[in-house]
Amino acid sequence: MEYRRMGRSGLQLSVLSFGSWVTFHKQIADNSADLLMGLAYDNGINFFDNAEVYALGESEKMMGRVLKAKNWDRTSYTLSSKAYFGWRGKENKPNQTGLSRKHLTEACHEALQRLQTDYLDIFFCHRPDVNVPIEEVVWTMHNLIQQGKILYWGTSQWSGAEIMEAHRVAGVNKLVGPTVEQPQYNMFERFKMEQDYLPVFQNVGMGTTIWSPLAAGFLTGKYNNGIPADSRLAIEGFDWLKDRWIQDAKLEKVKKLAVLAQEMGVSLAALAIAWTIKNPNTTTAILGATKPEQLTENLKALDVVKLISEEINNKIEEILQNKPKMDLS
Repeated sequence: MEYRRMGRSGLQLSVLSFGSWVTFHKQIADNSADLLMGLAYDNGINFFDNAEVYALGESEKMMGRVLKAKNWDRTSYTLSSKAYFGWRGKENKPNQTGLSRKHLTEACHEALQRLQTDYLDIFFCHRPDVNVPIEEVVWTMHNLIQQGKILYWGTSQWSGAEIMEAHRVAGVNKLVGPTVEQPQYNMFERFKMEQDYLPVFQNVGMGTTIWSPLAAGFLTGKYNNGIPADSRLAIEGFDWLKDRWIQDAKLEKVKKLAVLAQEMGVSLAALAIAWTIKNPNTTTAILGATKPEQLTENLKALDVVKLISEEINNKIEEILQNKPKMDLS
């Protein structure tokens, strides 16, 4: 396993990590979660990602039960949660969502209870909140760090400008700013990582915990001939994922990428993940597997990175035709 510093912080994360979005509670039970997390940990993965909204809190409870049973040394792994959407779904009342000081503080306490831990290594603001002053957000996260409830705080799906504003406020008030962003990044979703965040990486050096490096499984090639019944795109409530990825033009590109992967002697999944972590601004790519063989296959991405030569990269770009263009106007 390779470990990378999270931006300019001292924290080291495994370049591949394990997350529970969609899978925990909705697709797998405790015994499968136990097996997968054990496999991840034994292969050097030291970052486990979660959020209040995943399966409306049940995902964190499941991960908490597994971690309690495993009884690993708490200093040997890092744990995260995210707050914004709340966990009560349609029952959410005012102050049970968003980034107010009240919700962030209470969401942190609830995450600690569900995960059965004393502190979170990373706590993310799961989305920007236009209704809350950025000063309130930065002060709240700074205070949670001072209280020892979280060690680092981050953003997720924020724009480069919003992240820089948080850093400006932190600088002016001598507070701890965000050290990590959790964006989506894969062969089909490139703008934020390859264009919008470039000034952020240059100026404040944010780390990144990438979600969906396989575009919800689309980049494994398993949707090339329809939607398998046991896949996440078949789950009720995830139609938006299906609408985003199952498009003819994208399917054609995936088929061409699959041919290239075959020529290289690797799986398409391993190639896609390797492409994501080859970006030096990627700290870690979060894997979400439902079966041990999936996770084992995805871990092979570590060996595939060195196979992505300039020639291979040019072939990939030729297929994708979606590299963000810098606006020089």
